[in-house]
Amino acid sequence: MTHKYTNLKIYLLMIMATFFWAGAFIAAKLGVYDLSPTILTFLRMGVAAVIIFPIMVVRLGTAWKLKRNEVKFVLATSIVGMIGYHMFFFTALKFTTASNASMINATNPLITAVLASIFASERISSKKIAMLLLAFFGVVYIILAGNIRSLSDLTLNKGDFIMLCGTFLWAVYGIIVKKAVPILGPLKLTTYTFLFSAIIMSPFATYDFATTNALSVGVSPYIAVLYMAVFPTVIGYSIQQYAIGEIGPSKTSLFINLVPIISTILAVIFLNEHIRGYHVIGAVMIIAAVIVYNLSPAKPTRDIDVQG
Repeated sequence: MTHKYTNLKIYLLMIMATFFWAGAFIAAKLGVYDLSPTILTFLRMGVAAVIIFPIMVVRLGTAWKLKRNEVKFVLATSIVGMIGYHMFFFTALKFTTASNASMINATNPLITAVLASIFASERISSKKIAMLLLAFFGVVYIILAGNIRSLSDLTLNKGDFIMLCGTFLWAVYGIIVKKAVPILGPLKLTTYTFLFSAIIMSPFATYDFATTNALSVGVSPYIAVLYMAVFPTVIGYSIQQYAIGEIGPSKTSLFINLVPIISTILAVIFLNEHIRGYHVIGAVMIIAAVIVYNLSPAKPTRDIDVQG
């Protein structure tokens, strides 16, 4: 009975974390209207670092200090995963909808699998290849808005392609993380990645603060950034790590497939976005492909990354 209660509690926590991650797409869409991608990236990483750094120190004790041989991994995850991804992420939302961005972002596990097969020599079965193709068609269908003629009319949304570039970078980040976690551990790697990202972005963010009207846009954009830093980043990450330890990475990863669905619903409610038939068809293809791919026999890994 206790075991069932514990699992139920974890499932509820993961559903809450899923809402936090989905909400990040809404908050980001609201923030990009008034703040540059540079400022948004700097603030999200900086606030998250301030919150999570003392948590790391308390949990790791004397092991919290960064060693010289660990710096290269942190620099790589900072530049590729946090700075690179978020610059594409926030830029994409200037041109595309939050729902489109979240659906495209849902292909991340599959892009990671392709990269792993290329650079880490991980074999992909014919069944998994079929799922990769299904997800690819789902993304293309969304980008084309269900209209194949968009290719010849050149009416494609560049924001969707920018988001796809960001998703690719996050997949590369996932490959780096798999090599770095055994050396640093997930909490230490994440904390220093946030910190290094904020430090690297600080001069660029300072320039944007000085040359734009970022200081006179009101508090709403900054509330959106605070939300992204606290709820999906710090709290969502903490719940995810706890869930991985209790129910395993496979079951935990299944909840992440809810992110595009929930973010789309939230986009309709808070951003007045409209859901079309092609959104539904494309999302079904992507989510079904990811679920079937993850349910296929494979050696589980401990680290699961989410975006948003």
